[in-house]
Amino acid sequence: MCRMSILAATALMLTQAPLALAKERVQPLPATTETPAPARQKATAEERAMAQRGDPLARATFWTREVERDGRDAGAGVNLARAMRSLGKYDEAVEAAQRVLLIEPDNREALLEVTRAHISRGQGFYAVAPAQKAAALAPRDWRPVSLLAVALEQASRDDEALVAHQKAMALAPDEPTVLANYAMYQAGHGQMADAERMLRLAASKPTANAYIRQNLALVLGMQGRLAEAEKLARQDLPPEMVANNLAYLRAVSGAGGVPAQRSWDALRAQP
Repeated sequence: MCRMSILAATALMLTQAPLALAKERVQPLPATTETPAPARQKATAEERAMAQRGDPLARATFWTREVERDGRDAGAGVNLARAMRSLGKYDEAVEAAQRVLLIEPDNREALLEVTRAHISRGQGFYAVAPAQKAAALAPRDWRPVSLLAVALEQASRDDEALVAHQKAMALAPDEPTVLANYAMYQAGHGQMADAERMLRLAASKPTANAYIRQNLALVLGMQGRLAEAEKLARQDLPPEMVANNLAYLRAVSGAGGVPAQRSWDALRAQP
């Protein structure tokens, strides 16, 4: 994948000109009247807040510019990583977050972004270490623990993943993303009734989002309840995507199997 450069490269060109001599003295260079261009200022707090309300591409453009202005701006680097992840540019998201960690090795938000990006591109093995470090830095924060559970699942370390899911539940039993991630673990292990119960609970929370509802649709469809799955899917997805997902669910439910990987991942609902 072609990487987007985070910092623009600069080049200095040195030129030499022969010295003009007159009466054994160097003629002085004419004085310049040009005014140096002012240094570019970082965006204000209000401008940054407005940028966060833009679409992923607009956010990526804005935060790339902010990082170019100040490569040591950790907040800009983390926001750039989030924007890149929203665009599906996971390599660039990892790169942006890791640049922050070079400056601030214990930056928890950067550690979480590295973790999310690795998981999003299906490489949970590489997400385990940053998730563990983030969890150690903030033992009461449910986010790195829930992410660690999903990373361990991807790394085929199911027993450890179960322990992490249970720990996340102990930390935040009413958090929709924790419920949804644990539910999808259960679904992956054939515990469909438990998964459905937890996903319905998660979907009923005020902060539940489209990804959680679509995971519920997935679990319903895997049980052959395609009409219910379709109704949920149409709440958040365009018709062509609903058609593709329903075709997938018909194949899965008809075969009586469980998908090896999540199709609609609650992980992406992480704040």
